[in-house]
Amino acid sequence: MRILCVFGQHNYGNPERGLGYEYNNFIPALKSLGHEVIFFESLNKSLYSDYADMNRKLLQMVEQENPDIIFCVLMTYETWLETLQLIREGSDTALIHWATDDSWKYEQASRFLAPMFDIHATTYLSAIRRAEEDGLDNFVLTQWAADSSRMLPPLKAVDCRYQVSFIGSTYGNRQQWVEELKQRGVHVETFGYGWPNGPVAAEDVSRIMRESRISLNFGDSGMLIENGKPVRSRQIKARVFEVPGAGGLLATEPADYLEDYFEPGKEIVVFEDIDDLIVKIKDLLAHPGKRDAIARAGYERVKAEHSYESRFEVLIEQVLERRSERPAATHGIDFEHFEMIANSHQPNVLLILLKYLLLLPCMLIWGRQRGPRAARRFLFEFSWRVMGRKTYSAAGWPGRIFYKQS
Repeated sequence: MRILCVFGQHNYGNPERGLGYEYNNFIPALKSLGHEVIFFESLNKSLYSDYADMNRKLLQMVEQENPDIIFCVLMTYETWLETLQLIREGSDTALIHWATDDSWKYEQASRFLAPMFDIHATTYLSAIRRAEEDGLDNFVLTQWAADSSRMLPPLKAVDCRYQVSFIGSTYGNRQQWVEELKQRGVHVETFGYGWPNGPVAAEDVSRIMRESRISLNFGDSGMLIENGKPVRSRQIKARVFEVPGAGGLLATEPADYLEDYFEPGKEIVVFEDIDDLIVKIKDLLAHPGKRDAIARAGYERVKAEHSYESRFEVLIEQVLERRSERPAATHGIDFEHFEMIANSHQPNVLLILLKYLLLLPCMLIWGRQRGPRAARRFLFEFSWRVMGRKTYSAAGWPGRIFYKQS
C-alpha cells in the first residue's frame, strides 16, 4: 500500500535539533512491512509562506499521489480541520492520527482533531475513557515501541563505554536530575539538544544506549489538574522501549501501566526518587552480572512484543476496516472550496493589533527570541479554551497571526 506520512523530518521542524522521532522510526517500520512510503513535511515552516500554502501543498500531494493511507502526527494546528475534511470527502484514503502526549493534549487538541480521522491512536488509556465520555468512538490504544532494524543484543557490562547515560533534550527537570546525580557522585553522559554533547545521529542513539551500562529515562510530563487538584503526570515514553531494544539497560521513573509492558526488576529498573536511583545505580554498577541479566531480559521482551512493525500492523488493519464504513469518494479534492477557506486565513487589522499588543510585553519580559513564542502560547491557551475547535481551523487566531513562532 501507499502510505503518506505527514509529520516533521526534524524535531520541531528545526534541522539543528536532529532528526524527528517519527521520521526516524515510523518510516523504516512501514517500509519494513512492505509499504511504499511518501513523506510530507509539516513542521519546517521555512518551506512554506504560511499555513495556507502548507495545507494547499498537502492537498496537492494527496491528489497527485492518491495514497491508500495518510499517517499523521500533528503538533497543533498546522493541518486544518477543513483540509482533513476535504481529504475525507475527495479521496478514498484512510486517515490515521498518532497522538503524542494525550495525558495533557486530549483536552486542548485531540478531542477536536480526532473526528477528522478514521483512527486516533493514543498511548493513554485515560484518553480512551475521556473520548468515550465525549462520544468519540474512533480512539484506539497503542503504545510506543522500538525500531526492529536497530535491535541488537546487549553487550556485557565490562564491554560498555559509558557507565550512565541519558539521551534527550534539556527541557523540564532533566538538568536538575543530572546535576543532582553529579553532586551525589554519579556522572551522567548526556546527549541531545541543549547538552554540551549536542544532538546525535540516529545510528549513534542506539549505539550509545547499547554501550551504556545504564540508560536513564525521566518520565515526568509536568503537572495536570484532575478533579480540581494538581497531580504530577508521568508518561511511558518511547525511550522505555528504545533502550532495551537497542541492548541497553533501562532505569526509568514509574508510569501508569508500565507493568503491562515490562516486569520491573527483571526486565527494566524502576526508581521512585533521586535517593532510590542512586542506590540502584550503585548496585547495578557493583554487580555487573545482575545488570547483564536485566538488560538481556528487557531486550528479549522488546524483540518479541514491542516492535513498530507489530504496532502498525494492528493499526493498519483497524483503519482500513473503519475506512470501509465511509462512503466512497465521488469526486476529487475540491480546490475551489479550499481557496475560499484559505481566504479566511488572512489576518485583519484587529488581529494584527492583537499580535503586537501580545508581542510587546512578552518581548520586554522574555527577550526578542523567546518573547514571540510566549505571545503565541498565551494566545493559543486562550483560543482552545474559549474558541475550541475553531483554533484548529483556517480561521483560528493563533495560526493566522503567528506562523514562524508556532
